[in-house]
Amino acid sequence: MSKNLQIKKSNALVEAGYRLTLGEHRLLLVCLAKIQGQSLDDQTLYEVDALSIADLAGVTRQTAYEELKDAAERLFNRQITVPYDQDGKIPVIRRFRWVQQIEYVDTLGLVRFQFTAPLIPYLSELKERYTVYPISDVIKMTSSHAIRLYELLVQWRSTGKREVEVKWLKETFAIADSYKSISDFKRWVIEPAIEQINLHSPIKVRWSQKKTGRSVTHFSFSFTPKKNQPPHGIKKTVGKEEVEKYARPGESWETATARLKAESQIK
Repeated sequence: MSKNLQIKKSNALVEAGYRLTLGEHRLLLVCLAKIQGQSLDDQTLYEVDALSIADLAGVTRQTAYEELKDAAERLFNRQITVPYDQDGKIPVIRRFRWVQQIEYVDTLGLVRFQFTAPLIPYLSELKERYTVYPISDVIKMTSSHAIRLYELLVQWRSTGKREVEVKWLKETFAIADSYKSISDFKRWVIEPAIEQINLHSPIKVRWSQKKTGRSVTHFSFSFTPKKNQPPHGIKKTVGKEEVEKYARPGESWETATARLKAESQIK
């Protein structure tokens, strides 16, 4: 399977509150990559096999089999709390599951599952307010928090900066009741996530903390493409539609093209 296949999610889903294991992330990512460009539905039984995960993630077959089996056991009970409507415009609180049924076929080393109907609009037929990136950017990460943080950052690829409230980030990662100490949260969540992003993704991230009074209340992240790396998601040859997608607010197509060429050395 090509490592250039893309993941596409609505921004509302990227910022949703949920928690998945690394194996569950990989299961969903591989599925979404395999069916890119197709219209998803809640009737189709989608399949993901361990060999595809092993190939893309660079893990042993045994590890892939174990991850896939564990993911099949957990994913059915996972919930998502979305803070906006499917267009990402109206603040609401919606809760639903990822899958409506799932099965693990041990003899074949694969999982079959059906997405839930409420999830489909957040993954399919997206025309605006979405985040897209190649699966190769995250599939080899060994931290589920790194995958989540990476998605939250590349939402802001046009500016290369994002500041988030610590409380909000913990709720988004569905660990609001964990890591009561900010030092533990940084040590066990943020620092390993940044390390994984800097190791495996096409961007280099720096971060700092901000205080309100004596308490750390915000994290500030800045990121840039690694040397000789084009801006995230931009090909070396781009058309007007792609340039407009990555243009900054108020930036003309000509100005955006010139900036992107300077940043990525595209021709």
